[in-house]
Amino acid sequence: MKSIKLQFLPSLSKHWRRFLFLCLLLVYLFILSATPANASLKDDRYDGNIFVVYAGNGSLVPPKATLAKALAEHKPALLVFYVDDSSDCKQYAIVVSKLQAFYGGVAEIIPVSVDTISPKQSYAPTEAGYYYSGSVPQVVVFDRSGQVVLNQNGQVPFETIDDTLRQVFDFLPRTVSVELKRRSFNELNSELTK
Repeated sequence: MKSIKLQFLPSLSKHWRRFLFLCLLLVYLFILSATPANASLKDDRYDGNIFVVYAGNGSLVPPKATLAKALAEHKPALLVFYVDDSSDCKQYAIVVSKLQAFYGGVAEIIPVSVDTISPKQSYAPTEAGYYYSGSVPQVVVFDRSGQVVLNQNGQVPFETIDDTLRQVFDFLPRTVSVELKRRSFNELNSELTK
């Protein structure tokens, strides 16, 4: 009986070594073949939602209100048309987040992924598709009466939108108003001060 066990063990040991070698080889090949997830601001690859990944602001998506609701409540609104796999939109997400910091409490900031606009023959003026021109990014600003006061394609500068919203809210022009600065009062929170 002892001689049978001794003959069987070398054979079993040889199979286990071969099996272990194949498993390690497969793991090594898998690691080599996996491409790293490199999020980049300057390419047209999908990396996730641009407001979360590049602007660090997940509160913009999904938007709190629709255009129809903002127009019905006579609240100024800012539509921003975007796609998640556009380098221009990725870079512009930071500007939209900055706009929300200044105007998010008094105006509706409504980012609209153009992939979510359902194709139809015509749209109602309360639907985002009515204002979409076919390119991204695109910014449309509405005043309290629902009139379009700014409609531009491309990376519209913060100052242009700020000037438009200052007119909507009857604020002082930037040239005569006090510049607000961000003051941090702990490592996570900050406030705007003079």
